[in-house]
Amino acid sequence: MYLVLLGAPGAGKGTQAAILTRKLKLAHIASGDLFRQALAKGTELGLRAKAFMEKGQLVPNEITIKMVLERITEPDCAKGIILDGFPRNVEQAKALDDALKAKSKSIDKAVYIKVSEAELLKRLTGRWICRSCQAPYHEVSSPPKVKGKCDKCGGEIYQRADDNTETIKKRLEVFFAETAPLIEYYSKFDKLLEVQGEGSMEDISARIIAALKV
Repeated sequence: MYLVLLGAPGAGKGTQAAILTRKLKLAHIASGDLFRQALAKGTELGLRAKAFMEKGQLVPNEITIKMVLERITEPDCAKGIILDGFPRNVEQAKALDDALKAKSKSIDKAVYIKVSEAELLKRLTGRWICRSCQAPYHEVSSPPKVKGKCDKCGGEIYQRADDNTETIKKRLEVFFAETAPLIEYYSKFDKLLEVQGEGSMEDISARIIAALKV
């Protein structure tokens, strides 16, 4: 199964992708993680992506497409993938479709996790992440047991530079302007599933599983 998770920053794509990965035994590919890993390794693509990420702008298609398409050729993707944060626009979606078609594959469903802008701002301004394992936390809804330390690995908990109100609003503007047309794109091919993304993590997961009928 080949799935795409759509949703604005803070919609919970990463959390839900992790749950689906465990349930469906698919490879989880998060474009944001790929960027950060490339940056940590000091690769050319990672350094090129850095300037855009720090300003809350989308990384250019050329960089994003190359990075993701290289990833889906790896062995763990043979049984299927869950794409989180990619594609972000129709050009990327078409490039993905072409790459999969060459392997006689295609996207089965695109799940749009719908969340209001007010809720997105609330989530993102309180979001913290483990510097080591990338585990997510929230200062109100899911704080770590020990302040500043990850429950899973003991790593440092930090707030990303792009998780401030001004940058978040810009990221949301970019999302709704450039990414929202993907909803129409996948709907045109009868592949879109829209799921309400507010409520408990368990409730949202149940909605997605029910929509996928798996």
